[in-house]
Amino acid sequence: MTRTRRQRAVVYAGLGLGLVLVMGPFLWTALSSVKPEREIRRDPSTFWPETWTLDNFAELFARVNIGTAFANSMIIALVLVATNLLFCSMVGYAFAKLGFRGKNLAFGLVLVQLAIPAIVLVVPQFVLIAKLGMVNTFLGIILPTVVTPLGVFMMRQFISDLPDELLDAARVDGAREFRIFFTIVLPLCGPPLATLGLITFLGAWNNFLWPAVVAQSESMYTLPVALNVLNGNEGTHYNLLVAGSVVVIAPILFLFVFLQRFFIQGIATTGLK
Repeated sequence: MTRTRRQRAVVYAGLGLGLVLVMGPFLWTALSSVKPEREIRRDPSTFWPETWTLDNFAELFARVNIGTAFANSMIIALVLVATNLLFCSMVGYAFAKLGFRGKNLAFGLVLVQLAIPAIVLVVPQFVLIAKLGMVNTFLGIILPTVVTPLGVFMMRQFISDLPDELLDAARVDGAREFRIFFTIVLPLCGPPLATLGLITFLGAWNNFLWPAVVAQSESMYTLPVALNVLNGNEGTHYNLLVAGSVVVIAPILFLFVFLQRFFIQGIATTGLK
């Protein structure tokens, strides 16, 4: 019993240390958002605020059109979540359960795309979007990532584990593939869909490079792009940046806490036989 307690204490100590290392920067950012800038720039800087203030948020909302940027980010993120959940699951179902010529080659190309850095595709994608007349539009920002290779791979791995007998029974009863997909497959894909939705929302919410390239007016800025204007010629305003970081991080933390159980279950079961 004593040895077991010691081992458990070591495990808890390690987990506690990991928690401190992970949560420390987030906690420092949250506390710094209610500090005056002079306190943030102090050397050495304080961890706990000596002077509490909400002026950082007031100045942030005065200098940056946070409302419009927040709405733009939310629209883009929600649309991308919806399209990825639908299209990635449909493509994943086709790769997992349907037989067609060239399926292995097509899935191999999907896996190859996972190894291609996103920055390599920025120039050709922008040329295509410009030729289609979608620069400075929501469609131009959304279109390149309505379906992602990672999402297709995740859904294919999970759907491939579903029993073929269940789908064959539906086919014997006269159900077509679309009905099988929407009434049988999708209801069984709760954990991977939640995982994919969270990953997609996180990527779309934090994406800076592509919206910065396509959005060319303040009315189309997302939150990361709008906050970038704080790095102006007059210098960097750290108090405003940490306040903006809190605004950006808050919806993600809320979403993760809400979907945490499904996220962990999806990661644990995807691809397992």
